[in-house]
Amino acid sequence: MIKINQRAISRKEFITVNFLLNNSKDAFRLKLYSDESGFERKITDQNLHRPGLALAGFFDLFSFTRIQVLGNTEMRYLNQLSDELKREKLEKILSFDIPCIIMTDNNEPFPILVELANKHHIPLFGSPFSTTKLIYLVGDFLDDQFAPRISIHGSFVDVYGVGLLFVGKSGIGKSEVALDLVERGHRLVADDIIILTKKGEGILMGSGTNLAKHFLEIRGLGIIDVERMFGIRAIRFQKRLEIIVELEVWNDQSEYTRTGLDESTVIISDVEVPYVKLPILPGKNITVISEVISLNYLLKHYGYDAAKTFESRLNNMILNKKSDDFRGVDYFEHDFE
Repeated sequence: MIKINQRAISRKEFITVNFLLNNSKDAFRLKLYSDESGFERKITDQNLHRPGLALAGFFDLFSFTRIQVLGNTEMRYLNQLSDELKREKLEKILSFDIPCIIMTDNNEPFPILVELANKHHIPLFGSPFSTTKLIYLVGDFLDDQFAPRISIHGSFVDVYGVGLLFVGKSGIGKSEVALDLVERGHRLVADDIIILTKKGEGILMGSGTNLAKHFLEIRGLGIIDVERMFGIRAIRFQKRLEIIVELEVWNDQSEYTRTGLDESTVIISDVEVPYVKLPILPGKNITVISEVISLNYLLKHYGYDAAKTFESRLNNMILNKKSDDFRGVDYFEHDFE
């Protein structure tokens, strides 16, 4: 298994309700019904919770550290209770250290709920989205915030829709290859420091830092702004990592694949990523080869493997004991000028 230099980034232990609101208010279309006294409450869990059993009086498995979601079921149950019973049940729930409450499906809070939310300094929000959609959207946002992250030095480019991460020694020409690919119509994701975030099982999303964004450092020239120079078509803000390409000056002692039958992988955050070691020699067009790497990956993805097809033809020829002294075609077309 190949090893790539990578550095773990400290994983977030929590975010505040204020951070959630500032970074996703428009996306989740949140409306605040309480005061702002609980905005510094901490969210430590990326999962959400529907407190149906807690409202019924069962608290043994009450996940109070999570954002609480009140959907149509919970709100209709509460609305049919007397004011005295509503107050009693909500007092028990809101006495826990809940980060915040979100009502879905355009449900409006009744006065007792707003009163108790303010009393316990628990932010109360409403959203027009359905419960299922809101849980998906907020859960996806929280997954991003709490996901494991690492940083890798390299250049990350979207080539024909395939995320190629170029790595190698400093000065090997990673940024120059990325620039050449952008010139040929492909899209730069990031250069220098690449932040990889694990999304679910088996998916790594790559992006740049807020500082570097879409700047490239070209030795002998300096810093260039790819977005300003080539336009919005030349960039993207994040991309799934699909192949790692290591650039290496030709070394007689190194082994380079000749057939492509032996596929190498790299383990990054417990995710296996296909790996290609590409030797650099004078006259070798690394940009075109990078495009071919992407196209070959797409062919494999859709079920065609050129190396295995060639191997199968060779094995069939050996089994049938055919000689290889014939031409690829058994005739020549006349060529008149």
